[in-house]
Amino acid sequence: MREIRRVFPANVKRIYIGHKSNRCLDNPTELARSDIDAVILALLGNDAIMISDNIEGTLKFGTAPVREAFWGMMNTAVLDDLEAVTGFISQAQYPSNMNVLNAEWGSVSNMRFLYSSKGSVSPNASLNGNNIYNIFVTGQEAYAMIELTNATASFIYTPPGGPTDPLRRLQLGAWKMAQVPRLLNDAWIFNLRTTHS
Repeated sequence: MREIRRVFPANVKRIYIGHKSNRCLDNPTELARSDIDAVILALLGNDAIMISDNIEGTLKFGTAPVREAFWGMMNTAVLDDLEAVTGFISQAQYPSNMNVLNAEWGSVSNMRFLYSSKGSVSPNASLNGNNIYNIFVTGQEAYAMIELTNATASFIYTPPGGPTDPLRRLQLGAWKMAQVPRLLNDAWIFNLRTTHS
């Protein structure tokens, strides 16, 4: 997944968050509902297909139905900003944990969010020199990992004590595989760029 993440920043349409508040007068600014809605409408306008089905409401206390959704992949550093967005539903409030991924944090409108501490960051890239966090929002079949058919994955191990290691201190462990990350339709993926509040 790390390889596909490297493809995204350079090749995906960027949407800079322009919401202004008293807390942050930077460009871009922190995450807001209007920005999430703008990305959803842009994906729908490009005929993108949502990835996850809806989760129907139940008669359980403190739960809310979850709409069918696109996926947003984000850095853990902006999870608190996500929770402050109007209409945020925590994954713990979903009526059922069926089809919920381990890395899923919650949803807003028709977007569900996955988190990782290795999520994409552009260090010191904002107008005020703050980090910009890239939230990649994707529809179905926007990207793929292409496996090359005539190549196989292999693990390479060299034990200590080879001809260039008379003291038997060095060993090597490595792997190689033949995969190519590829954007299939760049109209179905956006980079929602935000700073932390």
